[in-house]
Amino acid sequence: MTVVDLRCDTLTNPLGLDSPTPRLSWKLDDTRMGARQSAFQIQVATSEDDLMAGDNLTWDSGKVESDNSIHVRYGGEPCTAWTAYVWRVRIWDASDAVSPWSTPASWEMGPLTESDWGGTWIGSSPRQGEEDEPSPYLRTEFPLSDLPISARLAITARGSYEMWANGKRVGDALLTPGWTDYNIRIPYQVYDVTHMLVAGKNCLGGILADGWYAGNLMGGERRCLWGKDLSLLATLRMTYADGRIEALGTHDGWCWATGAILSADHYDGEIYDARKAWTGWCEAGFDDAAWQAVTSYPEPEARLVAKPCRPVRCIETLPAQTCTESRPGHWVYDFGQNMVGWVRIRLSAPAGARVTLRHAEMLQENGEIYTENLRGAKCTDIYICRGDGEEVYEPRFTFHGFRYVEIQGLDSALALDAVHGRVIHTELPETGVFECSNAMVNQLQSNIRWGQKGNFLEVPTDCPQRNERLGWTGDAQIFARTACFNMDVSAFFAKYCQDLEDAQTPQGRFPHVAPDVLGDGGSPAWADAGVIVPWTMYLCYGDVAVLDRHFDAMAKWVDFMEDKSVDLIWPETGFGDWLSIDEGTSRALIGTAYFARCSDVVARAAGLTGRSDRAEPYRALSERVVAAFNREFVTPGGRLSSHSQTGYLLALGFNLLPENKREAAVSHLVADIESRDWHLSTGFVGTPLLAPVLTKVGRVDVAYKLLLQESYPSWFYPIHNGATTMWERWNSYTKEDGFGSAEMNSFNHYAYGAIGEWLYATVGGLNVDPEQPGYKHAVISPEPGGNLTWARTELETVYGKLACRWEVSDSGLSLDVVVPPNTTATLRLPVGLAGPVRVNGAEITAADGVSELCLDNNRVSCELAAGKYHIDGVRMEDDV
Repeated sequence: MTVVDLRCDTLTNPLGLDSPTPRLSWKLDDTRMGARQSAFQIQVATSEDDLMAGDNLTWDSGKVESDNSIHVRYGGEPCTAWTAYVWRVRIWDASDAVSPWSTPASWEMGPLTESDWGGTWIGSSPRQGEEDEPSPYLRTEFPLSDLPISARLAITARGSYEMWANGKRVGDALLTPGWTDYNIRIPYQVYDVTHMLVAGKNCLGGILADGWYAGNLMGGERRCLWGKDLSLLATLRMTYADGRIEALGTHDGWCWATGAILSADHYDGEIYDARKAWTGWCEAGFDDAAWQAVTSYPEPEARLVAKPCRPVRCIETLPAQTCTESRPGHWVYDFGQNMVGWVRIRLSAPAGARVTLRHAEMLQENGEIYTENLRGAKCTDIYICRGDGEEVYEPRFTFHGFRYVEIQGLDSALALDAVHGRVIHTELPETGVFECSNAMVNQLQSNIRWGQKGNFLEVPTDCPQRNERLGWTGDAQIFARTACFNMDVSAFFAKYCQDLEDAQTPQGRFPHVAPDVLGDGGSPAWADAGVIVPWTMYLCYGDVAVLDRHFDAMAKWVDFMEDKSVDLIWPETGFGDWLSIDEGTSRALIGTAYFARCSDVVARAAGLTGRSDRAEPYRALSERVVAAFNREFVTPGGRLSSHSQTGYLLALGFNLLPENKREAAVSHLVADIESRDWHLSTGFVGTPLLAPVLTKVGRVDVAYKLLLQESYPSWFYPIHNGATTMWERWNSYTKEDGFGSAEMNSFNHYAYGAIGEWLYATVGGLNVDPEQPGYKHAVISPEPGGNLTWARTELETVYGKLACRWEVSDSGLSLDVVVPPNTTATLRLPVGLAGPVRVNGAEITAADGVSELCLDNNRVSCELAAGKYHIDGVRMEDDV
């Protein structure tokens, strides 16, 4: 019985927090049946020696009788700036036996106020704000008579930065400090640079680029949205063995010059002239006599905040698989996978040789890259060779969505092992595994994961390749549940929830995109992300604080919908069921359905966060909206005025229909699907609801028909046409008709990947219990169907691994189930199975069928209907 995986604010040993009372979580490593925590004790100190000795503690919780092991609020005096905290935890089990203390973990605070920084904002001379301005390089030198025992470097920028110390890169985070509304908050990072410093002369250097702050947005329609002048703020704080503290901040003694990066833009790419690179520019002793003095810039009105989530990093590297010459001197490399990032090349060429790398997701029939769908984005990197032997180049201040790269400007093709795709996205630990007996379903799951990787870059973007790449709210809210299965997105979406609230209007309207680049105000199924995403995070991670933090914003959106509605009916505005096929679902119906759902969520959130006085009014509002929905859109016979798949899915999925009309609605829905030869006709709003709703109403057979459908429109259809990510349209490309309209035709658009939720929860069988969120109690209810003979699903929850593997054969159904320590689960067996059932090797046969099994950390106890059962050959009588 040990305590493992200690987290602070969901992160492992984070540097540079700004919450004075962070939250602590841990897991139990205990293989005993029924393992659970009955109490815990946390100790915190500012040194590991004090912690291990139990002296000078900043907090000792004492023995707390509780089974809670997640999001425990630090209870000591509020944390102070630049202070390191070390903590450990132990637990008592169900029999009151105590575990050993955990291995210590830590967190460190960053600067909390402006005075904690001790530096000024510096940059190059004022810029014009043009697209092709070179990146400024900044540097300073300073002496150290002796070395500190600890050195922390806090950095932020208006623009993007890359920092160097004594010739070495500081950290490996990319596109820092990140993307927010820079008028409201600017994130910073803190790095441990203790071992990068030397006795004697030292050098710090930084490179700045436009980034999101000053670069193109919407392909240049929005440029320099937050400012045109790039500036850097940094503080080096050093602690010495004798207790001395020394802080060195950016100041007007730094100098700057332009160098090899001639331009850098997220959409257009990077131009790098290696002949202009400064050798040794970030090392002590470099001759910077020709460099200019930096310009000091005023403090921003925005708050400086600690980066609340993991950074963007290069997560993996893919080698080129093939090379073809599409036309003389144009070599096209295929990485076999649509990805997001850039290309690294290794080459030797004469000085001044101009090597052009153009990126694309697809090829034309003649073998040339297809770029029309990129619209105004150039997606082109240019490297101008130095000419003194082997050179290696990869950009640093851009990113592209691509599977193919065309390289031109060389006399011959580069070898395959000289061309690599560098995959970048926000670092998100992978938590989910789903695989099954159907190879096409497995490819679909792979496409979903790659779509999430490519679009979870600082914010959940709609697409990563064309001149858009915005944090569209509609895509985020429909995919959030799937995202939580695939990866740990708790901190990522916590940051995005703040982006949503930052963009909310005083009237309560959430935006269409966050950060809000468009400024046009949001509409239903998009703006509802401000309510649905926090609710989803609460369900998946058991984090009630996210509801508490954003409750007022959530309630303001519902209040706005009430003000905007007429007799509680939303007007005919918004995007409707975006990209639906041959069906027109009333926008008023969609808006009113979401109005009802969000009112209900806000009512629940009010109760969970101690706002009981606000729960009942929103619950009553939700009931009134449901009544209005039925008056306006539902006939006495249960037919909707918008007789569409999406209309019925919303009505059934959001529980908007009275009991006596649901059966008719289900019949209308299934009849419509059957009339289309078992095809969907839904768009962004309806498609995510298809399989879950059909399962909910007892038609999982129809859900499987849709999942396994081969022809257009279906999830398999893009795969048959070469998809390795999710597409914006089912027919973005077909072998028969070629490419769809380039006006809106993304080949990496994760929205339709929301089917992943159903793969995990229904095919795989892993469900959260809303009454005990975060999988404190799980519902394991696999539904075998279609032509699938087995499925394996795993999820690393906040408590540990939850898993289910099932297999159907002539001898019956076999299930293997894992339940994490300190949790319980209910296993619901599918009805109508032929043959015996085996659960974790125990055979279960029943005269009337087993209704339910309860699993307590792998120990099976049965909740059975009347009847005679055998479990491992032991007879259990009727009165069991």
